[in-house]
Amino acid sequence: MIRMFIRHKVKDYRAWRKGYDGFDAERRTMGVTGAAVFQTAGDPTDVTVWHDFETLAKAKKFAGSQHLKDVMKHAGVKSVPKIWFASEAK
Repeated sequence: MIRMFIRHKVKDYRAWRKGYDGFDAERRTMGVTGAAVFQTAGDPTDVTVWHDFETLAKAKKFAGSQHLKDVMKHAGVKSVPKIWFASEAK
C-alpha cells in the first residue's frame, strides 16, 4: 500500500470540503482506496489529505492528473500543493 499526502492552503474550508466530497466517487475510480482530511490546529485553511493506493504507479498517475488539478482549483486551493508518497515501515 502507498499513502499519498497532499498539503495545501484553501480560500474557504467549507467550500473546499464541498468540492472534495463531491469528487469522492471519481477518486475511487482513479484508484483511491482510503482517505482522510486534516486541518492544521489554529488554521482551518491549511489542509492535509492522505489517499491510499495499491501501487506507487497508481498514486503518481492520480497526483499528476489534470482532472485532479482542475478539481482542486475549482474547490479553492490557493497554494501550490506539497505532495509526497510513503509506504508503511516494517
